[in-house]
Amino acid sequence: MALTNPQYDQIMRMYNERQLRHQRELQEHIRIAYTKVPRLSEIDSEIASLSVRKAKAMLCGENAPDLDLKAAISDRAEERAALLSVNGFPPDYLELSYDCPLCRDTGYINGTEKCSCFRKAAISLLYHQSNLEQVLQVENFDHFSLEYYSDDLKSQATSLTSRETAAAALAKSRAFVRNFGRSFENLFFYGDTGVGKTFLSHCIARELIEQSYCVIYFTAFDLFDLFARYTFSNSEEAKDAHSNIFDCDLLIIDDLGTELTNSFVSSQLFLCINERILRKKSTIISTNLPLDRFADTYSERTFSRISSNYTIIKLFGNDIRIQKKLLGGTKA
Repeated sequence: MALTNPQYDQIMRMYNERQLRHQRELQEHIRIAYTKVPRLSEIDSEIASLSVRKAKAMLCGENAPDLDLKAAISDRAEERAALLSVNGFPPDYLELSYDCPLCRDTGYINGTEKCSCFRKAAISLLYHQSNLEQVLQVENFDHFSLEYYSDDLKSQATSLTSRETAAAALAKSRAFVRNFGRSFENLFFYGDTGVGKTFLSHCIARELIEQSYCVIYFTAFDLFDLFARYTFSNSEEAKDAHSNIFDCDLLIIDDLGTELTNSFVSSQLFLCINERILRKKSTIISTNLPLDRFADTYSERTFSRISSNYTIIKLFGNDIRIQKKLLGGTKA
């Protein structure tokens, strides 16, 4: 499970909070029950005392001919259950409860195997930290449709139709997910507005988060705003976010080219791309810029890194957002 130390610590703090909450609940139940039925307190003390005697006898290999400890404990347990029932308490009212009975709110089964609830907690945390928690409920492979791409529009460069091009991009996206963790890959989506670049990025993000990989999404504007805050401020939040950009399993930079580009932006983009390549951390970039304008905007050096280390995927076709909004969802 690809969790950073801070992420792991955050999940374990959640388990500690659960345990403390249930301990407080139990103490309150004990107070209420003992106040209403004082005999319950006496029974619990007797059971505890008998249990200690039984443990000592077993350790010493002794028999207690004057007292059947097991039977005595059983008798008091039956009396305890009867008193709880008569006084309107549930049978487990004086027992510690758990959010997850399998691991008893420790996150681990038998002390070593991660519980299924740990994986759910990790995925929930990763969704929250990805900046994509809501959108991925809609934008995923299950909702990606090739019907929005035309069979009539053709690329002069490849002679492929818009739909054939999108199908190839979809296949590459699925292969990216399938091979993730086994091989180091990066994707570069480019093309006109509304042809599915961001949607495919979201599809990939959803699949990888479900596999407990750390995925972080930024629009280009937000990414460079974060770089600026890190460079010109000393806030711990900016430092942590900056560190996560280089350490996360997958970084998605969306709408590159829509931000105000200057020498700072160009240098920070190169730093980000180059550092993640050196660390073998995957990145997905999407842009509306054609390749020649991209190179002019961000420097030949940056484009050289991308062309050498990224799979470049072009999408084209009618704007899907316009199809959905103006045509009432009618597909091309």
